[in-house]
Amino acid sequence: MRVAFDVIGSGDKAVAIVEAKEGASPKEIAKQIMEKHSNVKSVLEKVSGRQGKFRTYKLKLIAGDKNTEVLHKEHGMVFKLDPAKVYFSPRESQERQRIANLVKPNEQVLVMFSGAGPFAIAIAKAQPSAEITAVDANRTAIKYADENRKLNRAWNVKNTCADAKRFSPKTKFDRIIMPLPESAWKFLLQAIKLAKKGAIIHLYAIGSDAKKLKDVDDKIPKDLKIVSREKVLPFAPRKWKIRIDLQKA
Repeated sequence: MRVAFDVIGSGDKAVAIVEAKEGASPKEIAKQIMEKHSNVKSVLEKVSGRQGKFRTYKLKLIAGDKNTEVLHKEHGMVFKLDPAKVYFSPRESQERQRIANLVKPNEQVLVMFSGAGPFAIAIAKAQPSAEITAVDANRTAIKYADENRKLNRAWNVKNTCADAKRFSPKTKFDRIIMPLPESAWKFLLQAIKLAKKGAIIHLYAIGSDAKKLKDVDDKIPKDLKIVSREKVLPFAPRKWKIRIDLQKA
């Protein structure tokens, strides 16, 4: 069976999310996954790309329990979430740690499109003196983010339910994380408004090569200097999720 799938959840309950190929039987795929991974209690199939106001995948239950809420553990943290309602990628675990380890003491950090809180909590645990503001328009995501803040005792995280374009905090930030590769660039002008002079902005985008992102580069305002680019993860055939590190002049 050559089908891409992610397993979200730890311990005795997990959910598998599959990308079934044309011609493959979803039921047979689910059966094989559940036989191989005894803790997988539900199998969901992606039936669309990320879409809608909250940029979540449309998922269809093809086998198992209708209750798809899980506890997912990584790097000593635990995240409660329902992958059918909130976007979460276990593949981005190392990237979250990489960014968390860049944060300096006492930084003011903003995480846009924060979901159930994995970036914010990773930063909070790596740098306890930092103050992290996490923003997402999805009320369900913020509900889980608040629970995860308590589960991980990440008291230096503040979660806010708001549209990132309309978010208007009293403070400005030393670092801004924009982990929505399909359209984060549309929020760059707002990020500039919220960034201190010299602030670092981690913008995620989709491209075929980290060095050749002319379509994204052309959309980056002159107020921002490109510091570096790095491939993060494969996104689709011949496409990558790429991080562009920017600095406000």
